Amino acid sequence: MSTMGIDNYHSDSDQPSRIHSEALEETAMDNCTLVNKPSLNLTGLSYSGPYSTLPEQAIRLQSEFLARKHELNNDVKSSIVYSPFHGNEVFATYWACFETAHLEEVPEGMVQFTVPEHAYAMVTCTNERMGEGYEQIAAWMAEHKLQKDDNAVTIEVFYIDEHLEEEPVDILIPIKEAALPRT
Repeated sequence: MSTMGIDNYHSDSDQPSRIHSEALEETAMDNCTLVNKPSLNLTGLSYSGPYSTLPEQAIRLQSEFLARKHELNNDVKSSIVYSPFHGNEVFATYWACFETAHLEEVPEGMVQFTVPEHAYAMVTCTNERMGEGYEQIAAWMAEHKLQKDDNAVTIEVFYIDEHLEEEPVDILIPIKEAALPRT
């Protein structure tokens, strides 16, 4: 069995970049890895409602948000759509956002907030196979005895490309600090 490492995950490009920590050995089992994500300043729209209404409402929200991208002018750092969410067995709040610099004025109906730096278990899949991605990352986390931090947000990262039928998606599950491997 290999040891787990933490990669730094940077958000300033249209594709994920993993810079390996020199103190740790890199592993990716199947398509899963552990990453450290710096804080993100996000601006976007949200939906709150019954958990059973996802993913239909998430798809609607992203479409509405993408149609309003022009309202953010040149403040959008990339075409990546970040969708942090938090919920329980009944309710969920789901966001569609772009990473932006701090905005002095936020477009009507949008909200700006910062997701703090965090360690995440990450799997890469496509927008058509997200259920499989969630199953894979849950099994990988269980195998490595990683615990989800229920006080932090899960983030779906969509690499939007209108020329692709299936778009790449990273699913980031926040990890409790106590569950992280020691160096």
